[in-house]
Amino acid sequence: MEEEQREVLLKKVYHGGCPGCRVEHLKDTQRGLPVRQLVFVWIVVLCNALPISSLFPYLYFMLRDFNIAKTEKDIGYYAGFAGASYFFGRALTSVFWGVVADRYGRKPVILVGTVSVVIFNTIFGLSLNYWMAISSRFLLGSLSTLLGPIMAYATEIFREEYQALGLSTVNTAWGVGLIIGPALGGFLAQPAEKYPNIFSKESIFGRFPYFLPCLCISVYAFGITIACCWLQETLHTHNENDKLRENSYDALEAPCCGFNAEETVNEIEANKPTSKESLIKNWPLISSIIVYCVFSLHDMAYTEIFSLWAVSPRRYGGLSYSTDDVGVVLAISGFGVLVFQLSLYPCVEKFLGPIIICRIAGVLSIPLLAIYPLVAMLSGFSLSLALNCASVIKNVLSVSIATGLIILQNRSVEQHQRGAANGITMTAMSLFKAAGPAGGGVIFSWAQRRQGAAFFPGDQMIFFILNVVEAIAVLMTFKPFLVRRSQ
Repeated sequence: MEEEQREVLLKKVYHGGCPGCRVEHLKDTQRGLPVRQLVFVWIVVLCNALPISSLFPYLYFMLRDFNIAKTEKDIGYYAGFAGASYFFGRALTSVFWGVVADRYGRKPVILVGTVSVVIFNTIFGLSLNYWMAISSRFLLGSLSTLLGPIMAYATEIFREEYQALGLSTVNTAWGVGLIIGPALGGFLAQPAEKYPNIFSKESIFGRFPYFLPCLCISVYAFGITIACCWLQETLHTHNENDKLRENSYDALEAPCCGFNAEETVNEIEANKPTSKESLIKNWPLISSIIVYCVFSLHDMAYTEIFSLWAVSPRRYGGLSYSTDDVGVVLAISGFGVLVFQLSLYPCVEKFLGPIIICRIAGVLSIPLLAIYPLVAMLSGFSLSLALNCASVIKNVLSVSIATGLIILQNRSVEQHQRGAANGITMTAMSLFKAAGPAGGGVIFSWAQRRQGAAFFPGDQMIFFILNVVEAIAVLMTFKPFLVRRSQ
């Protein structure tokens, strides 16, 4: 084995001062599961996901306190636009940040994203009115640089046999973050009312009842910002004039911790741009992005609607849950997603492939959502059991779909286009995700006004519309629309 490794390494070309070559060297010389890199990917993605959805459990009450809505039924309308402002901001800048990541590296762009969470998520928690809240969310979205570059990073930092695990880690952390975020918001919002022995009404947490969950996420983001200073850059920065052709195996055996920039390695054919194909003409990429966007529209609308539905009064078809109750449900769902993605998903993906997983999960989601209005008729333990089971299954299916589509997207492009490709994905997905909360909030308010309708009254109409979107997305996973890149 050592002799084979030596022969492989001797065929390499050294490029002085290239961080991407250094990563290639480590990938070629190290064996075993790259735990350190997996942890880095996990914590960075979680930092991006937490502020996106942490506001949903308390947004209803926050807008009520702002007195922006004329009636209680109108709160959902304003909540939708508050949720959409983040994604609208991200849609405007994602391609730009993707291009920056391709030119200057993944690491600096990731650092910009973590710092923006620290600043603007804190400002959101201190919002004095509706417009301040929307503005801070919009700016947070505009500087949300993390998800596209980290997906490119996860593809590049791992050996080929671990790439599926790396991308699965991205989406697992993303899905878990979108569930843990609301759980944190549910448990920590209004602390002066829930925990009067710890937080007084005269304290900052009493005057700003929704600041505590934002502060906790911002503190976490600050820690991640410091940790990312040790993040390895994966972008190749060399050119043909700075390569040093040295076939010294002794040089390659230098310890990784003291690795000299002049001793980095790279395989020319693997890292030169191999295609000048336009990303827009890359149909395997574009088709997977479109399908991903439709599923994202559905998932974000579901996330918004679920929290609004759970806390809305029973007379309007809701569950009359408190933010604590919603937090418990979402925490249980997050744990279920975590267990499934880390233990079962890699095996299922290897056996079925990402496209088949998307189809099966999409089909199973339709009857599951159809029973949600029936769940609202239950009470007590039966309600809790049914709702938790449905929520766990729904979130596992959603994260499985998103993971499969991310794998398809990143396998559709070469490294020199991956940052821009993920930027396009983030732009398109953000537009659809902006439409999700906005549309979900409008539909929720409209549905609550038609409790006596003959055709899908009240909340039944909400889940029917969600199922229509899901069915369209499932149909789009078939040929000739969705195709994978030929290897």
